[in-house]
Amino acid sequence: MLIIRKKAYARAGLIGNPSDGYHGKTLALAVRDFRAEVSLYEWDQVEVVFSQNDQTRFDSVDELVRDVRLHGYYGGIRLIKATIKKFVDYCRRRDLPLHSQNFSVRYESDIPRCVGLAGSSAIIVATLRCLMEFYGIEIPKDVQPSLALSVETEELGITAGLQDRVVQVYEGLVYMDFAKERMRDHAGLQCGVYEPMETAQLPPLFIAYRTDASEPTEVIHSNLRARFESGEPAVVEAMGRFAELTVDARTAIDHGDWDRLGQLIDANFDLRRSICRLPAEQIEMVECARAAGATAKFAGSGGAIIGTCGDEPTLKQLRAKLSGIGCRMIRPVVD
Repeated sequence: MLIIRKKAYARAGLIGNPSDGYHGKTLALAVRDFRAEVSLYEWDQVEVVFSQNDQTRFDSVDELVRDVRLHGYYGGIRLIKATIKKFVDYCRRRDLPLHSQNFSVRYESDIPRCVGLAGSSAIIVATLRCLMEFYGIEIPKDVQPSLALSVETEELGITAGLQDRVVQVYEGLVYMDFAKERMRDHAGLQCGVYEPMETAQLPPLFIAYRTDASEPTEVIHSNLRARFESGEPAVVEAMGRFAELTVDARTAIDHGDWDRLGQLIDANFDLRRSICRLPAEQIEMVECARAAGATAKFAGSGGAIIGTCGDEPTLKQLRAKLSGIGCRMIRPVVD
């Protein structure tokens, strides 16, 4: 029996987010400490199997409420079904032949959910990789993120940008340019310019995430799109500034200027805070990190932060402060 297993890793936005959905620029990295894995094998019907992440039984109503608060109302099943649908649509539109063999597909993930580490898009990217191998279809690498994004934006109505999918397809550290003049149509999908960078040039980083509170990305970004499209000056100007910070951060990494990179990371969060109403417990994470002597910003939509922290005494203090507010901290594996 043919069995296909594919992985996709968590993502942390190092600089520039959330401008990836607004013609900006970002730098992001794949975090190999956490991954989603999808398994697909020949079957007599097309079957999408529930995983342990798709909890439907609870010991009490309080447990149900806690699960909804932490993980939202939907699990990975809708992501897989929508991915299969968009994959088939893409192939039909491109006149790519699909054989008639059916399959069963299931997933598992240890990516913390709803804290901005791109757990949903990891499931989608891993599913796409399985489908491409199962059907013998080769989708251009720069098109895969756009197809993955369409799963959420077009099929599921979720506000999102390309950044997460780009870094999960390319892995490592990736510089991304989504400026209008750089975007191009490829196979009917809009693609930006993606440039992998050397991860060895990165300074010591940390990632921390809350274990007791989270928000789905569509909650954090619920009105930002409307404000941008209506031309609200503060939002439009901020998106341009996020792009500038990204260019500066790339230069700082190239030159090994870690102090400058830390300043830009802090500036990214301060700018985001100026245009978004952020949950107090998530602001607290950044403030705790800064109080310990580290730099910090949101790693994604909220619930997780990333920053620089070089020396061991600062790291020890940082770990203690974050643990005290219910956060887990790691030194990310990036390669």
